[in-house]
Amino acid sequence: MDTHELTDVTLNALVIGITATLVMDLWGWLRPQAFGPRPNYAMVGRWLLHMRHGQFLHQAIGASPAQKGERLAGWVAHYLTGISFAILLFVFAGTSWIDNPTPGPALATGIVTVIAPYFLMQPGMGMGIAASKAPMPSRARTQSLITHGVFGMGLYLGGLLTAWL
Repeated sequence: MDTHELTDVTLNALVIGITATLVMDLWGWLRPQAFGPRPNYAMVGRWLLHMRHGQFLHQAIGASPAQKGERLAGWVAHYLTGISFAILLFVFAGTSWIDNPTPGPALATGIVTVIAPYFLMQPGMGMGIAASKAPMPSRARTQSLITHGVFGMGLYLGGLLTAWL
């Protein structure tokens, strides 16, 4: 891959990842009607910022001391993760997907990314593997799965946007 192609792929990953994350955030804003509270990315920031001090696991992230800048850190991490997952889509589907986006690989990538909250974030934030320690584990799992499916649709919409541009 030459420098020009790498630049194109990088720009497409930015557009697709940001679009997909925006779609996921729109879902997060609408979902309280059916699924309860919105995600709190400040807690993600708190979790990440505690890592500077060597603390990777928490009993309950909400009970851990607040960190300066946690809300901003959480939102930045959220969008950087979305961009990273767009790159993961290119790994699965190839960069040729950008020229002719289809929903299948995008949805599959979105669903696969649920591994991150199930096996990394939720355990690290004190909710156990796949939210096993959450007050309503099945509901938390379902919310994560639906949200990552919505993210997958956002990847597809981002792909359509980049193909159009």
